[in-house]
Amino acid sequence: MSDTQVTKVRFRRPGLTLALLAFAQLIISIDYNIVYVALPEIGDGLGFSAQTLQWVISAYAVAFGGFLLLGGRACDLFGPRRLFVLGLTLYAVSSLAGGLATSPGPLVAARVVQGLGGALLFPATLTLVSSGFAEGRERNRAFAVWGTAGGSGMILGSLLGGVLTQAFGWPAVFYVNVPLATVAALLAFPLITPGVAAGSVRAPGRRFDLAGALTATAGITLVVFTLVQGPESGWSAPGIVVAAVAGVILLAAFVAIERRSDDPLLPLRLLRGRDLGTGVLVTFFYMGTFGTLLYFLTVYFQVVHGYGALQTGLAFLIPMAAIVAGSQSAGRLSTALGARTTMIASLVVGVLGALWVGATLASGASYTALIPGLVILGLGQGAGYTLMFGAATAATAPHEQGIASGVASTAQQVGGAVGLAVLVAVANAGTHGLTGQALRAATTDGLRTAVFVAAAGIAVTALIALGFTPARRATAGTFPGNAADASSIVA
Repeated sequence: MSDTQVTKVRFRRPGLTLALLAFAQLIISIDYNIVYVALPEIGDGLGFSAQTLQWVISAYAVAFGGFLLLGGRACDLFGPRRLFVLGLTLYAVSSLAGGLATSPGPLVAARVVQGLGGALLFPATLTLVSSGFAEGRERNRAFAVWGTAGGSGMILGSLLGGVLTQAFGWPAVFYVNVPLATVAALLAFPLITPGVAAGSVRAPGRRFDLAGALTATAGITLVVFTLVQGPESGWSAPGIVVAAVAGVILLAAFVAIERRSDDPLLPLRLLRGRDLGTGVLVTFFYMGTFGTLLYFLTVYFQVVHGYGALQTGLAFLIPMAAIVAGSQSAGRLSTALGARTTMIASLVVGVLGALWVGATLASGASYTALIPGLVILGLGQGAGYTLMFGAATAATAPHEQGIASGVASTAQQVGGAVGLAVLVAVANAGTHGLTGQALRAATTDGLRTAVFVAAAGIAVTALIALGFTPARRATAGTFPGNAADASSIVA
């Protein structure tokens, strides 16, 4: 029996605990996007060059993506409560360091530690949600609340970043995390039941797969680095080629190690499961399509329409409201229709929204003309985000929820990096050497093309989602393999 199966303990206050878990997910989502609109001020204030400024974003993405498998397995071995608190602590400390930074190096280092905090916190939070609420309506509601926080946080980060940057300067986008993460970490002690201290009664023979952890973390980090830096440095640059080859070799070594390990970091049999295998592809393509559109809308507002940081943030209020509505409706619809049906429907709605937005961009229309498309897009995006992680880990046993969550969220991070690299190349294809009005026109055309390509990718995602297990005795957000332990959790 694994350490996460030793004791079954219900949350003492399920409602407050769910609010805490949603709050933690909100912190993750906000932190992912809050620095976007502050980038010009950060570059000017700290002396970043045009080539190095992107690492304010990339350092976070590389660390987050690289350490997710490690964070997921650590969650299974040492307990989600410990990883939850540790992840929030890293967020608070690194955010303080980021706000105090006076040169590029310390700020990039702070972003790396923030990414590590996210890689620990995300699988811990998802594990607590997926295995801490009873199967059926209760768990569907929990995923709806959690998904609302995650989906709306991506937009709220842009809004909050604009407001804070305009009012207090760029350091405020880091300082705001310090009290938020600190309060959440402190609340974890009374709200998340400790049960039996995970790891103190580990089953005989359980150990930490150090070789697997090192090869997986290094390999994924190098691959994500390649995908993030490749468009900037050029795909044929020596450093990019070396990183790509080394990353592939390390991941191949990881697979070989896992096949021979008695207690692997990632049991490869999990990837043969129908729901997790399908879920990895769905989360990959979701983030490569839906997850990139925020970037292109930001470019459209700031470059084409000349919005400032505050205006850009306010422009995302309507999409945020739509994402919240989509997330909330997903929980109710999934209870009635099942995960697969609702997931596919949300993706179809997303396709329609992306096509509408792309068609509107083609006319160079005002923000008002974009609103119907943004609303439709937000409804599909919010519902899809709420459902995809629960559907991915549907058949995973409770003691392996952490690593399953880590696999799905690693696919999410890599998918976002791949999608952004591809779509940025598409959007920028006809803009080189242009200035003034010609640049704005070419930018609009490029953005429109990128959005249409994203719409096609969302349609592909809907086809992939057909691979999820059809609703039988379980519905969306439920976990058939976890039915016996649906309302239990240990930390």
